[in-house]
Amino acid sequence: MPRIIVLPNEALCPEGEVLEAASGETICDVMLANGIHIEHACEKSCACTTCHVIVREGIESLDEADELEEDMLDKAWGLEPDSRLSCQAAVTDRDLVVEIPRYTINMVSEQH
Repeated sequence: MPRIIVLPNEALCPEGEVLEAASGETICDVMLANGIHIEHACEKSCACTTCHVIVREGIESLDEADELEEDMLDKAWGLEPDSRLSCQAAVTDRDLVVEIPRYTINMVSEQH
C-alpha cells in the first residue's frame, strides 16, 4: 500500500505524518481522513487553490494535471513546478512526499 509522507507544517501537522493510502484516493481525501485538516474551500471541485500542495517526491507517478487544474494552480500562492491541487492528485502505487505550503490565498477560513 502506498504511503503519503506529509512534511511538517506548523499549523496542520507540526511533526509531519506518514499516511497509508489506497490507489485512486486523492491526496486531499487521505489527509482529511487522517486528521490533517487541509483547506478545501470549493469542496474538492477544482474551483480554488486552498488545497495546494507541493509534491517533493513521487510526482512522476501521478497523472498529469488537466487544463482546469493547471489554470487554477496559476493562482496559487507559492506555486512551484511540482505543485498540485491535492483534491485532483490521485495516489497510484508509489509513495509520495508532500509539503503543505504555509499560506493559501483563502481570505476566509472556517477554522479561524
